[in-house]
Amino acid sequence: MSEKLEQFVREVEAALAGPSDEARILEHVRRAMGELVAADDWLAPEMAVPHPQFYQQYLLHRDSQARFSVVSFVWGPGQQTPVHDHTVWGVIGMLRGSEVAQSYLRTDQGMQAEGPPQHLHAGQVALVSPTVGDIHRVSNAHHDRVSISIHVYGADIGNRRRHVFDLATGAAKEFVSGYANVRGAVL
Repeated sequence: MSEKLEQFVREVEAALAGPSDEARILEHVRRAMGELVAADDWLAPEMAVPHPQFYQQYLLHRDSQARFSVVSFVWGPGQQTPVHDHTVWGVIGMLRGSEVAQSYLRTDQGMQAEGPPQHLHAGQVALVSPTVGDIHRVSNAHHDRVSISIHVYGADIGNRRRHVFDLATGAAKEFVSGYANVRGAVL
């Protein structure tokens, strides 16, 4: 693990050692994530390998008590997620390239876009959680190059039961994402 990633992990541990106030945790981790993605000189090359068809989620660190996990999302040109949730807080930092996130609301008429798409560029940070907005679709903003974002979640996200949503009906389907670099991961 790089020195920069180790420092970030210590900052997340410090945020979780205090009161369990989500707003306080998010602000602390947001600042630490901003520092982590300020320079693109620390991510191990094997954690930045794209797949020709699917975005990749590489585990960078998993807290021994499963209180949080840190992952790199590697987006091939034009790749995107389905509409999904997280069920826990998360902080996303853009390391390389750019991504677009569209938030959604679940309604009786299906999934409805909430607000305009948000563009995240290298060095910028965004938040997700059930209290600040948790359902979205994310895509690589570039159709000709790889983008990489770093995510930290308030759980072992690769082993957490979450949901993908049908756009037309809003129907939820449970899934577990796994990790591209962990043997036996569910993808």
